[in-house]
Amino acid sequence: MAQGGTSTDGITLTGVSYAVTGREILSDISLSLTESRIGIIGRNGSGKTTLLRLMAGLIAPSRGSVTVAGRDPADRKAMLSRLGILFQNPDHMILFPTVEEELAFGLIQQGRSKADAQEAARACLLAEGRAHWATAPTATLSQGQRHYLCLLSVLLMQPETILLDEPFAGLDLPTQARLARRFAALPQRLVTISHDPAAVATADRLIWIEAGRIRADGPPATILPAFTAEMARIGEADADADLSR
Repeated sequence: MAQGGTSTDGITLTGVSYAVTGREILSDISLSLTESRIGIIGRNGSGKTTLLRLMAGLIAPSRGSVTVAGRDPADRKAMLSRLGILFQNPDHMILFPTVEEELAFGLIQQGRSKADAQEAARACLLAEGRAHWATAPTATLSQGQRHYLCLLSVLLMQPETILLDEPFAGLDLPTQARLARRFAALPQRLVTISHDPAAVATADRLIWIEAGRIRADGPPATILPAFTAEMARIGEADADADLSR
């Protein structure tokens, strides 16, 4: 069952719907997300990425409201210390030609001087055992390295909550393992969007989105068996049959 209400701690969605050219992608979503580790799972096309974009303030709901720590997520300045986003594709995030510039950018947006931001970026890389990355062109990094750079950029800004969009997609197993350990140790609230049960198995709370609505909401031990059984049922039939509807 969806959990609604209002909260100044975490992410609150109240009666949220989202439509494009008359087609409703999400319908009447009400959630109060305050747990430390939250997973949002669903098939491709279920609406979960649209839900992430609404929480991030990248799009506005057609109906209802979204707040993050009591503020409108579209207020980018207010979100700098409250909400970070790690997209599935790091190329959608990286803006600058060198690693140091990329890391410093968010800190400058928070009001720190360029010199101070660059010093903090170098200190971060040193602590990560990657001091030699500072002047490296971002284009020369591997997919996993670019993904890690984006994570460091977010962490440097010290947001209260981080949205993770399919965080392990396209990464090899060693890189996935390293990222999983890093995520597990973070003090921030993590909201992980995925279609992969393994990515959200350790969440405190799991929300299953199906056809733009909340299908189930509860602990992974309850939700995941039902989800995997339903995915197996669909796979045994014709998984693409609903595309013509």
